[in-house]
Amino acid sequence: MPELPEVEAARCRIDRGALHRTIGAVRYGDDITHMDLPDRDALDRFVGTQFSMTRRHGKFMFAGTKDGPWMMIHLGMAGSIRVLDADEVDADFIRFTVAFEGGTRLTFRDPRKFGEIVVVEDVDDYIAERGLGPDALEIGDNAFAEVIGGTRGAVKSALLAQSKLAGVGNLWSDESLYRAGILPGATASDLASDRIARLHGAVGDTLRAVIDTCATYSKLPDDWLIHRREEGAACGICAGTIAKKKVGGRTTYYCPDHQKGA
Repeated sequence: MPELPEVEAARCRIDRGALHRTIGAVRYGDDITHMDLPDRDALDRFVGTQFSMTRRHGKFMFAGTKDGPWMMIHLGMAGSIRVLDADEVDADFIRFTVAFEGGTRLTFRDPRKFGEIVVVEDVDDYIAERGLGPDALEIGDNAFAEVIGGTRGAVKSALLAQSKLAGVGNLWSDESLYRAGILPGATASDLASDRIARLHGAVGDTLRAVIDTCATYSKLPDDWLIHRREEGAACGICAGTIAKKKVGGRTTYYCPDHQKGA
């Protein structure tokens, strides 16, 4: 599932190629049954206008203008955003297209149809209504210690709770815990304050590093867990091997040798 870095990469694509272009049409794609998309009247509000800015909060991105409306795009399980020139051919599974005058178009590809697009009047109000916690790249040390360190459940489950910390999912929670040397199933509230601080640093460093590669995993360092997510694989940090188990119902990869509990 796309997480904060992947969504940030998508937001940057919109920034680079779709801002300050007049919208000529907004079109539904093929086979959009059971998808959460705005109705025709809501979409027609964008025709003749321009996206002048973008925002991102956790896994949610927004394109619109200061006073609205905004188009919220959530990539779901496998969605992706591309901005194409007039002579470029659409990929398959395009569910939604914003066509600009001149032929450039923004496309939303979603093979699994779990994505979501919503017309939003005020971004901050929408974030509050969704019950999202602070963005994982913006939360301060004290707030992180309170919301994650104060959780009595598994630390990985705390990282995944979007109401506590917006933007971290299964992949990058595992990576952050791997880098911080903390077992995913450790009780968060039992971790010493210095280990919570180390985890906060690992979350930020991990997300920023992925963003710096535009979420191109092959460019990430070889010792990262992302390249070793297989039971029995060699750990990139110590002489141990990678193990797998369920934590909070999610498949989790970790190294039991260098990752420790409380």
